[in-house]
Amino acid sequence: MSESGHSQPGMYGPGRRRRRRRGERDIIGPPGQNLSGPSRERDYQPRERRDGSEDPPGPLIQKTPIILAKPPGERAKTSQSTPASGVPVIEKPIMLMKARDDGTKPGTPPETAAQPSGPSKIEREGQRPTQPVYQIQNRGMGSSASSSTVDPMVGQAKLVPAEKMKHSIKLVDDQMNWCDSAMEYLRHQTDMLVVGVIGLQGTGKSTVMSLLSANTPEEDQRGYVFRAQTQEIKERAGNQSTGIDFFITQERVIFLDTQPILSPSSLDHLINNDRKLPPEYNLPSTYVEMQSLQIAAFLFTVCHVVIVVQDWFTDLNLYRFLQTAEMLKPSTPSASSDSSGSSGNDDGAEYYPHIVFLQNKTRREDFCPRNFKNMHVVVDKLMSHSHLKYKGSLSMLDCNIFPGLGQDFLPTEVNMFLLPVQESDGEDQLNKAGSGTYPLFSLLPGYRGHPSFSTMVFKLRSQILAMPRCQLSHTILTEKNWFHYAARIWDGVKKSSALSEYSRLLC
Repeated sequence: MSESGHSQPGMYGPGRRRRRRRGERDIIGPPGQNLSGPSRERDYQPRERRDGSEDPPGPLIQKTPIILAKPPGERAKTSQSTPASGVPVIEKPIMLMKARDDGTKPGTPPETAAQPSGPSKIEREGQRPTQPVYQIQNRGMGSSASSSTVDPMVGQAKLVPAEKMKHSIKLVDDQMNWCDSAMEYLRHQTDMLVVGVIGLQGTGKSTVMSLLSANTPEEDQRGYVFRAQTQEIKERAGNQSTGIDFFITQERVIFLDTQPILSPSSLDHLINNDRKLPPEYNLPSTYVEMQSLQIAAFLFTVCHVVIVVQDWFTDLNLYRFLQTAEMLKPSTPSASSDSSGSSGNDDGAEYYPHIVFLQNKTRREDFCPRNFKNMHVVVDKLMSHSHLKYKGSLSMLDCNIFPGLGQDFLPTEVNMFLLPVQESDGEDQLNKAGSGTYPLFSLLPGYRGHPSFSTMVFKLRSQILAMPRCQLSHTILTEKNWFHYAARIWDGVKKSSALSEYSRLLC
């Protein structure tokens, strides 16, 4: 400081103002000022001394510049380093340069720049999601697929696991009307598999579907997701399932259980209860057959895999029924209209599902290699003119069920699987029979001629879930899109002119 009391050029000269003109501020306060109080946020504007002004009376104490960004530990060291004479030591000020990456334009006043419109940098860096955010790609969703980015909150909502089903619900009721209750269990994702089942009455369709979906053979059948026949219904030769039942697993596999085709109990119920038939049907037998054809044609259009269950080999009327349903199925929209899509089948415009012939309740003699080969030859001859994919998708030879048979044992292997009887009474009788003459044999398991029932169910489930998932329509469908697509197909099947013309020919 000069003798006249004016500031020294090194402290408040033009060089000092030049650095302040870059957009930074120096905040100067008296020693010992509370830096955590309101004074920390108040901008200090130093008064420039005019030339020729008189100094204020009294001794002038030069203030020490304090940097707000300095840690408290260093401020304590600074206060301790003050000499005993009481004259503070002037430190070289530190300039804090603010980066221009927060959207502040050059020339913006400090008051405007101090109030950003969006969240601050500290908030953006501190508030990070605790879970990873995935980008969901909407393929084949029309206008929604044009957007390349997805809201992270929407993406997290799509990844939330769906509610787990505990029992099946109705997709089509006993009056052949569509139900919308399954919509709440579906998600916006495309990795799904649709498995349907058809078969005659009492063949074990519901039991097989329960074992493939969510239950095990050791559980009580009364707790299966698809209700099986009770003892009372078996005694009066009735059917348990009506319409189409729906169940979806956590692996996003949709199972559709259906009422028996060509059911004699349904025909008996129509005749004895004097139920009124729709006006387009004259005979109850025609109405029952057309209901079965509608269900089969519907499954051939909306399913990736259709399981045909039989409990004996074989009924020729069943194969005739499959060919009729194939002829009357709705036509699938051509995939060639979409340049980016692919139908996934060999026939181009028409879609045909994979057919699996399941021989349920098979005997020990059916697992003989000679009988097993004859069954494949018969099915191949009966389905030789069909467009349904009845071979090349499932193989019992790959399951290590017949270890001594090679891949060339069957000239043409169809999609056939043998499932033995679930009861274990035969094994207990074998053990008891051998315990009298040969007591040592009672310690060994009885000869079955095939693996256990649980092992066979596990191998069948593995084969079904590994089936190719062909594209059902000209666009890739999500679960919710499939539901709307299936509803439209069911409405088209009930109003089909081909089915109406065929019903008139039956009369």
